[in-house]
Amino acid sequence: MTIAIAGAGAFGTGLAVSLANKGPVTLWMRDESVAVDLAKTRVTGKLSGIRLSQNIAITADLDTVFAADTILLAIPAQQIRGFVETHRERLAGKSVVSCAKGIDLTTLTGTATAISDLAPDATAAVLTGPSFAIDIANNLPTALTLACANADRGQTLQQDLSTGNLRIYRTTDVIGAELGGSLKNVMAIACGACIGDSMGESARAALMTRGMAEMMRLAEALGGRAETLMGLSGFGDLVLTCTSEKSRNYRYGLALGRSEPFDTAITVEGVATTHAVARLARERGIDMPIVTALAGILAKKASVAEAIQWLFSRSLKEE
Repeated sequence: MTIAIAGAGAFGTGLAVSLANKGPVTLWMRDESVAVDLAKTRVTGKLSGIRLSQNIAITADLDTVFAADTILLAIPAQQIRGFVETHRERLAGKSVVSCAKGIDLTTLTGTATAISDLAPDATAAVLTGPSFAIDIANNLPTALTLACANADRGQTLQQDLSTGNLRIYRTTDVIGAELGGSLKNVMAIACGACIGDSMGESARAALMTRGMAEMMRLAEALGGRAETLMGLSGFGDLVLTCTSEKSRNYRYGLALGRSEPFDTAITVEGVATTHAVARLARERGIDMPIVTALAGILAKKASVAEAIQWLFSRSLKEE
């Protein structure tokens, strides 16, 4: 089996480094001049201190991607649908694994769902869970979830994508896994804003816990399983990204809470996902107060302090 990774950001490159320990892997990027330079230097600014092995074929030629049996899409979540729609015929018969975490703003669906909808002749899957690219690239132990509706193909992908430092668990609950990975970014922004605005550790713990309840509520409403959200793709990823400044979403939230500017060149998937999920919750009549409050903050309709006050003024209820 051959593997190609479309997207040479930090996560795609980190996966390439780990997978290259087992055998050859192709890493694709859009910019040909950058690809040529990286192929020579083997050093990328995306992962400090990491040198790419010769097992990684670096290219800007998409033909080499579509020649692989398994294609990992490590591009931003909001670009997944367009990529698959453009190349659907060339994806037929392939295993196409989304490595992005987000909900499409137009269709309000997850990334693996977009693959199965637009390329029905491909096998769609999602790889998600608590992971930082630099940890993967440094061969530090990391556990992820591989969700694929096709149980047999999922088992094959589990074997193929597991490495010496990547332990892959599998599930057939694609909806639950893609929602867990997407919604944790929303909660990470909320927690970052909470800490950035000096609300305290106890407030963050409350946001994480009640945020988890919202994540499970939405997943079950959309056909996912609550137990999936209690695993790596939900709880595990939530804990990691809501407590570490390695998380872009958490750092964005910190800047939000401190009223500081944030580097616009950094992709923060949780922003678009917040708006998508807030709309989805409204349309489905699902109670998601933390998502609603954060959407108000991002739309500049409320401050962090006002949003927290609103959350605490809601009617009391059983847990």
